[in-house]
Amino acid sequence: MRIIDLSLPIAADHPRWKTEVTATGDLAKGDLAQVTWLKVSCHAFTHVDARRHMFADGATIESTPLDALVGPCAVVDLMDVQPNEAIGAEKLATRGKHITRGGMVLLKTNWDRQRSPTTQEFWLDSPYLTRDAAAWLLAAGIRTIAYSFPQDYPIRLLLKGEVRPLAEQVTHDVLLRAGVHMIEYVANSADIREANVFADGAPARVYCIEGL
Repeated sequence: MRIIDLSLPIAADHPRWKTEVTATGDLAKGDLAQVTWLKVSCHAFTHVDARRHMFADGATIESTPLDALVGPCAVVDLMDVQPNEAIGAEKLATRGKHITRGGMVLLKTNWDRQRSPTTQEFWLDSPYLTRDAAAWLLAAGIRTIAYSFPQDYPIRLLLKGEVRPLAEQVTHDVLLRAGVHMIEYVANSADIREANVFADGAPARVYCIEGL
């Protein structure tokens, strides 16, 4: 059995997300405890998107059923994707034949090793899903999906202060709108060897287990 940590480490000097880390108490000076304070967006680093993120009538994160984020997960091998590649429905249909209705899916790449998530190039050069790819995933009946790269093309434009319409944020517009749970910015997916794993996701930590 192997446990693979799929979470991005939280970094204070990230180019996209502002993070503040402070601490009170000093054990070296005899204080009873050190208490660390973290101030960061709920949509920074590895996290789960609640439907309320984009839709006013959507559920907030505390309403997300835990069983939607824990369970058998089909791993779709996209290790050969190239920088700025538009990943379409045809590739997903070829690689994702083992996806089951009502199941979880993880799109496996080594993007976080081609471009470090702490650099602008991670965002600016990223592969991304097309609208027909998002529609294919929805038609496949998945309940949860995890992405190992910035999955919508307009995400890169946020670095330049440009916000594009929801219709161009295709995974949010197609999948999140329909109630599919989305886990964004998982790391280390290249370490996964098996096509089916057991996955567990939360706003702060995501991991999978092989060989159960």
